[in-house]
Amino acid sequence: MRHLRRNPLTRRPAAAAVAALAALTLGGCGLGDPADSGSPGPAATGGEVKGKVSLQTWALKPKFTAYMEKVIDGFEKKYPGVQVEWLDQPGEGYSEKVLSQSAGGTLPDVVNLPPDFALPLVRQGMLLDIGKADPAAAKDYVKGGLDAYRFAGQEGTYGYPWYLNTDVNYWNGELFTKYGLDPKKPPASLDELVRAARTVKEKSGGRTYLMSRKPNLIDLANAGVPLMDAEGTRFTFNTPEAAAVLDTYRAAYQEGLLPKDVLTETYAGNTKLFSAGTAAWTTAGANYITSLAVDNPTLAPKVVSSPAMGTPPLYVQGLSVPKNTRNPAAALALARWVTNAENQAAFARETSIFPSTTASAADPFFSESDGSNAGDAKVTAFRSLATARVLEPVQANEAVKTLVNQQIALAISGQAGSKEALDTAVARANRMIED
Repeated sequence: MRHLRRNPLTRRPAAAAVAALAALTLGGCGLGDPADSGSPGPAATGGEVKGKVSLQTWALKPKFTAYMEKVIDGFEKKYPGVQVEWLDQPGEGYSEKVLSQSAGGTLPDVVNLPPDFALPLVRQGMLLDIGKADPAAAKDYVKGGLDAYRFAGQEGTYGYPWYLNTDVNYWNGELFTKYGLDPKKPPASLDELVRAARTVKEKSGGRTYLMSRKPNLIDLANAGVPLMDAEGTRFTFNTPEAAAVLDTYRAAYQEGLLPKDVLTETYAGNTKLFSAGTAAWTTAGANYITSLAVDNPTLAPKVVSSPAMGTPPLYVQGLSVPKNTRNPAAALALARWVTNAENQAAFARETSIFPSTTASAADPFFSESDGSNAGDAKVTAFRSLATARVLEPVQANEAVKTLVNQQIALAISGQAGSKEALDTAVARANRMIED
């Protein structure tokens, strides 16, 4: 699943929003509605919270129907003069549905939008700047989550972060020990990873890999490469620093530190190799060990986790309010209510995501491990959210990423120079976003 930018309920894109997701300068002291714990909230910006208000989510039915109905009932109880209409759209075709609604002027009052779905509406001036409408949001939600709804070339913040996820490194502790590596001190940089991969190759006789995926845009971002210009109009990742990353991977590939078929379209993927025990490292969301226990119960207890190398990637879902809503007071209050610490914590207990409120930092469910390696991974991921950021620009859609991956494969294989491949990728990607 690769749309965690789309749906953090499952670490990759959403086939069904929550069933389709699995992601702080976390401050605060306890759970509860931020509007009830010191922050005035959007209702203070003017207007009485009453009347009809609509909320659109993405593929939460039927799995999370009971949860959402409880959240809505709580809102209507708090504001007796409000009636909420809950609309839930199927997982497939959601972006097209949102664009159709926006074109027809029928967007609901509160809309579940990942950042990449929100950007086209922001460019058309269709979404409310919640930074102006609700200034308290700046301290009640984690910075990375709010930053996801701040777009280059656009002033303002155009969504409340709802639920988050991020990536964690997973290592086969048994193989580490077997090949003389310390599972308590796994690689924390690309250079350390290459050295450890060399050790694994030599001591396993080439039967086991540590590195088992090619680099992508996130790897370039973590090397300090600016992926786009400040205005968000042009890709700019064809830099010497980016070329150096590809050079490192090409040398590792030629040395046999990666599987030969890692550059092909038929490659099984490093997570599958990890599950099979032929690769000793993978990245995945916070709940990976739990799912691995189903696929490979023998391996799962041997896995150790560590934070993602560099800046952890952030996957975000959020709620936006159209500028033309007929009931802004109720819409802002509803978006706040759905995304408050208490409701997000309840949601996280039903699925594998993390809340986006600063108040959630004090919740031991997220911040304390039960002593299992799965519990340790959850805490590792949660702590990583303090510095996690959306690393891939929302302009890097699937077509752009496919193009970039193809050029990266040519560079790693030696069929093109690293700078040449990056120049080609940038030029073609820029033409794609101009069209």
